[in-house]
Amino acid sequence: MKSGSTTTTQNSRQRKGRAVDDENPPITAAQWKRFRPSSEVVPHIVEAYRRSLGRPPADEEPKIAVSIRLNRDAVATLKAAGPGWQTRINELVVKAAEKLKAKPAGARK
Repeated sequence: MKSGSTTTTQNSRQRKGRAVDDENPPITAAQWKRFRPSSEVVPHIVEAYRRSLGRPPADEEPKIAVSIRLNRDAVATLKAAGPGWQTRINELVVKAAEKLKAKPAGARK
């Protein structure tokens, strides 16, 4: 056993040496029988908590992950504007793509 670890004997000594807390007495068998699951007592809170778990629903048009190398100064400028810089990059790319779609195929460079 590692030095500094608690043995079973030490654990039992610690349990026996605990003082009884008059303000927080041990739970009785009758009290245990009255306990109910939180889903029965406050179902609206439990349901709200369960809805908050996990990832939010995906967008109708989910984004895809790509790796792209961008100009250092352009990225620094967008980051300096604060949180949401990646969203701003996405908005700029969407606008550029819309402009490309509007041009005739032969006019694109």
